[in-house]
Amino acid sequence: MGTCRICGKEAATIARALSVCGECVRTRFEEAADFVAERHRASRRPFGLPEAAPTAREGVACRLCAHECRIPKGQAGYCGLPAGGRHRAKVSWYYDALPTNCVADFVCPAGTGCGYPRFACRPGPERGFKNLAVFYETCSLNCLFCQNWTYRHSARRHPTVSAEELAEAVDPLTTCICFFGGDPTPQLPHSLEAARLALARTPGRVLRVCWETCGNMHPKLLDRMADLALATGGCIKFDLKAWHEPVHLALTGASNRRTLENFRRVAGRIHERPEVPLLVASTLLVPGYVDVEEVAGLAQFIAGLDRGIPYSLLAFHPDFLMDDLPVTSRAQLERCCKAARDAGLTTLHVGNLRLVGQAEN
Repeated sequence: MGTCRICGKEAATIARALSVCGECVRTRFEEAADFVAERHRASRRPFGLPEAAPTAREGVACRLCAHECRIPKGQAGYCGLPAGGRHRAKVSWYYDALPTNCVADFVCPAGTGCGYPRFACRPGPERGFKNLAVFYETCSLNCLFCQNWTYRHSARRHPTVSAEELAEAVDPLTTCICFFGGDPTPQLPHSLEAARLALARTPGRVLRVCWETCGNMHPKLLDRMADLALATGGCIKFDLKAWHEPVHLALTGASNRRTLENFRRVAGRIHERPEVPLLVASTLLVPGYVDVEEVAGLAQFIAGLDRGIPYSLLAFHPDFLMDDLPVTSRAQLERCCKAARDAGLTTLHVGNLRLVGQAEN
């Protein structure tokens, strides 16, 4: 049970990590902004991460993401990486048997066979083949509910890897590569080069290239991602965390403006390959914070671009600094599904359904 420091409300859906309820975040954020910013700074200290994006006047400029850090010599950007040195990456990988639990599985060639025979090995699910799941161990956001936060420890132990070494992990049964994390954004040049090399090593066969991302990369890098995804039958999966900027700031420590701009940018290209969706959206339903107000705004935004863009609503489980929240309730899920349908979206999916609880929040 948490207490909102602004309105005094007590509820199980107020995370102690924020101590501000979702409604006050949306409507009274100016009263919470300084406190929320300090919570984010404090959450980064145990991992040795910069507490804010560096802005050193004489620092090295980095434009890979929306933070646009200016990094002092010998120090790191907000993501924890030094300037330059993008030929090697903090990254690990593993193989997933297809079809897998990918966010886009319900619409992609690996899960459905769409795009067969050009982009899929079979007219149905690609059983017998596998996905190379590539996990980048950095991120340009600071999500207090991060479901994969332990990479902040493992990244210190793992040696850096070249794009060539990663490309060599593609074997004859690998039919897709998915770059995710953390987030691939801080190391996008590495993933783009690894994808290029992997494709050069496997001419004439199916090898889809996909990204799952928070979407706040530089637009020119996004264009290169879209080019590769379009050419190979892959997709770009945007994790749209919240619609209202104050909610996004409270949960992730950053604005969502670049993400929404980039989502619109990719949506403008979906007509280039209609047989396989290029763009997929997902939203994690964080109890108390990402409810019908956020989903309705996001769904209306997506539908305004194209009603057929696939949208997956993901059930939440408590983790990292929001481990005191409950799982997504069935009532919350139903409200959010209705909001997405009411917005006019035609391809709606629910992920992590096994996590959904019965509480009434």
